[in-house]
Amino acid sequence: MEKKFEIKIEATSNPSILKFEANFFLTKHTSYEFENIDHAKNSPLAQQLFYLPFVKRVFIAQNFIAIDKFEIVEWNDVQDEVAEQIENYLNSGQPVINETTAPKKTAITVYAESTPNPSVLKFVANKKLVTAGHEFKSIDDTKEAPIAEKLFNFPFVKEIYIDENYISIHKYDIADWQDITLELREFLREYLEQGKEVLSANATVSKSQVEKQADTDFEKLDDTSKDIVNIIEEYIKPAVASDGGNIMFDSYDPESKGVKVILQGACSGCPSSTFTLKNGIENMLKEMLKDKVAYVEAING
Repeated sequence: MEKKFEIKIEATSNPSILKFEANFFLTKHTSYEFENIDHAKNSPLAQQLFYLPFVKRVFIAQNFIAIDKFEIVEWNDVQDEVAEQIENYLNSGQPVINETTAPKKTAITVYAESTPNPSVLKFVANKKLVTAGHEFKSIDDTKEAPIAEKLFNFPFVKEIYIDENYISIHKYDIADWQDITLELREFLREYLEQGKEVLSANATVSKSQVEKQADTDFEKLDDTSKDIVNIIEEYIKPAVASDGGNIMFDSYDPESKGVKVILQGACSGCPSSTFTLKNGIENMLKEMLKDKVAYVEAING
């Protein structure tokens, strides 16, 4: 499957600068800033953008292009056409940047953070790794995730969850974190510093695809299920993400008033965190939805 670029328009704190965010990475790690068309000779895309008379400066970063404009136009009048032009260019397969010299190595830092699950550590990098969450239960799941495949070569790695700028690693009990954390941290730091792929081009589900699918599925749900999904998204997901995990709504049964959820990352398979989470979610849903919810079940807890 060929990757299809999609562009999302994002405002910035500066009204003259608009960000055009892509669902795949555009450069390895380097960011570029171009002041004019001559300055942009290494970037055919930036040069093309400078043909637009209102473009003042172009920034190309890992997963977005930002444009600073002159005041002759308002963004509202031109942003959709610019987004379409960028999207068409990216989908034409032409280079974003012609790398004439080897890009400078970016200093990558990785630190380990504990999670409520003693078998899971969260390794956080100082750069964005993926645009949507991915879970790997075994090496068989990793054909489109080279970094996960390499991690499964460590005999103590049981499961992996990657999201935003972190990798949650679930270990087998044979190893203690104090003996393996440094080794894992160094491995991840070197891997990322060399600019190797986290996911192959085909693997990245774009955020908008995920959101579109979620919207479609959401519309098919009954009202109580919609309320449950909204409560999970707003109140529960952010707390779970900060612990290196993810939670997804699975189903609601109006007969038994039971809610089923799927846990990923640090929250998956940990007796104490599953219990805490289940109780926390159960209490919140019971309180907010009164007599519509009787219990919550984590189907892979």
